[in-house]
Amino acid sequence: MPEQEKLHRLGPVQLAPSILPRHATTFLFSAFFSIALVTFVSIGQAYILNENLKIPVAEQGTISGDLVFWTEIVTLLFFVPAGVLMDRIGRKQVFSAGFILLALAYGLYPTASSVGELTAFRVIYALGIVAVTGALSTIMVDYPAERSRGKLIAITGFLNGLGIVVLNQFFGALPHRLTATGMSGTDAGLYTHLGIAAVALLSAVVVGVGLKSGTPVRKEERPPLKKLLGSGLSYMKNPRILLSYAAAFVARGDQSIIGTFLPLWGTTAGIAMGMDPAEAVKKGTLIFIISQAAALCWAPVIGPIIDRMNRVSALVLCMFLASAGYLSLGLIGNPHEPLSLLFFILLGIGQISSFLGAQSLIGQEAPKAERGSVIGMFNISGAIGILIITTTGGRLFDGMSPKAPFLVVGAINLLVMIAGIFVRRYAPGKAAGGEA
Repeated sequence: MPEQEKLHRLGPVQLAPSILPRHATTFLFSAFFSIALVTFVSIGQAYILNENLKIPVAEQGTISGDLVFWTEIVTLLFFVPAGVLMDRIGRKQVFSAGFILLALAYGLYPTASSVGELTAFRVIYALGIVAVTGALSTIMVDYPAERSRGKLIAITGFLNGLGIVVLNQFFGALPHRLTATGMSGTDAGLYTHLGIAAVALLSAVVVGVGLKSGTPVRKEERPPLKKLLGSGLSYMKNPRILLSYAAAFVARGDQSIIGTFLPLWGTTAGIAMGMDPAEAVKKGTLIFIISQAAALCWAPVIGPIIDRMNRVSALVLCMFLASAGYLSLGLIGNPHEPLSLLFFILLGIGQISSFLGAQSLIGQEAPKAERGSVIGMFNISGAIGILIITTTGGRLFDGMSPKAPFLVVGAINLLVMIAGIFVRRYAPGKAAGGEA
């Protein structure tokens, strides 16, 4: 059998033709670091708003929402071009460039002297998000055989969660540890961000060396550029792809929503209780880490379940869990009360479920030759969701309640679940484990 047709395995995961274990191992490395690097911005930002810029607590929700707004404007403009680029030149070049952009943004972030400068650095960060999350989602679809898709997506989700827990716990607590040694608050924030930037640069090197070169189809099989640009929209005629776009509206944005407002809720609540900014950020980070630890533990449970189910049915189940997790936060009073931990655990379970369910469905339905472009549109749908929810949610956070952004997401998850029930009845697609 020719080399490109040999089938390899990495543990329980059957790999697609031409994918070697070293390619998959490098991808798992990137899964550990990518989302962790993306989500740290909210923890670092909460520290900078309080320590460097001295922004009043009552204004931080609106500012945080506005910063996410500009992030999502950039992602809306660049997800499709990035997807087209991945389909034309390959995944790893885009992935590596994304990590470099994140490193640059984190290196600049603690030098901001105004919200305007913070916004400019956030644009660089947003370009990094486009490349990193777009490449991660696309490679996650490229590398497994269909029968193992749920397993690899679950492992990816597990490593995403583990990376978030490890990196955010370490770097989120680092300013407090540094100030305890006598370092100034601003210097502690600077060294913390430089540390994160160094991790991003290391990740750029690893993915640039270890991932598979090229694209999944030969040059002569590549669709023309004009077709690639329109692929994401043209495939909306497939009801399952349209459903996956609707799921992405909330699912791709879950980690951004949680990463933006959960640490901020914990931080502002801690400051209101009399904590200094470093201690409040540490407590806010802990709440975020608890939800991600729950997601970490749940991913290996839900992944094999998805593999045994019709992908649309799996999405319906995942959206139910997500809506329950988000809506349960309405029962929280003080986020630092011990009983609140139960609801943050449910939130983490719901967040990872919606992510895995949406990724499994788009992974099954996206055509190989136009995968980057279709997943680019999938990510654009998620960006639109983040844009609307965070901008509105930031104002509701300040003017109504810190719970408001989460309740809005819970309600949208419920609507997607209902849409999924209709698609399951009228256009169910492949049976469980069906090959693409």
